[in-house]
Amino acid sequence: MPDNKSFSRRSINPNPFIQFDLWYKEHLASGTANADSVSLGTAFADGRVSVRTVLLKEFDEAGFVFFTNYNSKKGSQLSENSRAALLFYWPGSDRQVRIEGVAFKIPENESDSYFRTRPRESQLGAWASEQSSVIPDRQHLEKKYLYYKDSFNNKPVDRPKQWGGYRLSPDWFEFWQAGEFRLHDRLIFTKKNGQWVIDRLAP
Repeated sequence: MPDNKSFSRRSINPNPFIQFDLWYKEHLASGTANADSVSLGTAFADGRVSVRTVLLKEFDEAGFVFFTNYNSKKGSQLSENSRAALLFYWPGSDRQVRIEGVAFKIPENESDSYFRTRPRESQLGAWASEQSSVIPDRQHLEKKYLYYKDSFNNKPVDRPKQWGGYRLSPDWFEFWQAGEFRLHDRLIFTKKNGQWVIDRLAP
């Protein structure tokens, strides 16, 4: 477990992406199942909020990338309101990271590149699932899967145009680490005039 006594404004990296990378690599090395999972919060323009788990596929200083069906509920919300939030909760290390910012679709060629790395069964599943829409029963989904399996028989599976990636570009981070007596450490990064400003919050 990390040394939770060494987390302060002096010890944290002044670049939040580098700090996230340090914590994330520790988390991945822990062997936790589904270590790339993250909670994603989105909202319609009227403020109705939804949260679900997605998989983080890559990140850099441009943002955090996940993939989905553009016609899903999250896709519909992001088309109305591009503000979104991520929550990484890592109980094994008593840490969490919250990120807020704006999400936008990544270029089609980047979505194509990632889609080609997916298992063939997952590629077919992207065609079969009209994500977030009401379907009559499980058999309806399985029939659609078999239909596309036959359609793409002995051929590469193309990426559905309604499926692809989003990149969340952050303007706010919170790094949280549990402390004794519930005196947790909470350090936030806020982007102001193109620079990251660090502040400490009360727990």
